[in-house]
Amino acid sequence: MKRVAHWWTEERRAYLLLVLPAVAVYWAVMAFPTVFSFILSLTSYNGGPIFNNPNIQLVGFTHYIRMFKDQYFWISLKNNGLIMAVSVFGQIPLGFLFAYVIHRKLVRFGDFFQTIIYLPCVISTIIVGRLWQSFFSPYGPFTEFMQKLQPGWENELFFDPNLAILPVLFVILWMYTGTYMIIFLANLQKIDPALIEAARIDGATEWQVLIRIMLPALSGVIVTACILAISGSLKSFDLLYAMTGGNPARRTSVLALYMYDNAFRHSPKYPLANAISVFMVLLSFALILMVRFTEAKFGGRE
Repeated sequence: MKRVAHWWTEERRAYLLLVLPAVAVYWAVMAFPTVFSFILSLTSYNGGPIFNNPNIQLVGFTHYIRMFKDQYFWISLKNNGLIMAVSVFGQIPLGFLFAYVIHRKLVRFGDFFQTIIYLPCVISTIIVGRLWQSFFSPYGPFTEFMQKLQPGWENELFFDPNLAILPVLFVILWMYTGTYMIIFLANLQKIDPALIEAARIDGATEWQVLIRIMLPALSGVIVTACILAISGSLKSFDLLYAMTGGNPARRTSVLALYMYDNAFRHSPKYPLANAISVFMVLLSFALILMVRFTEAKFGGRE
């Protein structure tokens, strides 16, 4: 009895009282839908009531096998990989570069450039998608510009299955780089300026300050940025939907759009759509664990 009384202290009760609402909300909006989605992916559910439905049968991993055999799944996965590569190896390095230049005052009017670079992040994604779709269209400014450089040039960006993803990748790079710039800029300001000045007095060049001081101090921030980039890449939907809709011939589809097509277009295939969502969750966890492992093995100090 004494052990029980010692465990159930007032501090413990206060802790549980504060934590339980957040845990309950998490299970309600995150964990339960994920588990339910996995269960639904193992059934033959095809609409109608879910509970007490005699037509629903367990079919195992049939829909997962079907997903892996579908060529459009691999096309969507490849496009997600391209978006992830642009995010991790494009947005993050560019965001850090802009943040470093502004923080170190290597250019004039730093506040102006900071605002201009971050501005696309606050504009509606649908509006951005429609604007850039018009810009890259056969009758848009991009076509006119290219025809001035090369008379007779025909714009087939949105009609060529091999090229249609390129405008999307460019817009993704342009739109979200500002987010990482703000993240890095906020964390660069936490580094002690005296440490940098001491290094410069000792003869360190700007490059040595960057490599020996800045990057090791931001290793944890870089990992966080990579996790944000990976999760954002896997759930890419609205920009693709606004710019291409997955066309031509679904060659610009991504996993989220592929899931949407199976769930809500034509003949709904709800278990297959849930199988795709479960795969996306597992892939996200696997990639985040890889980032964590890489940071633990090669990362510096924060």
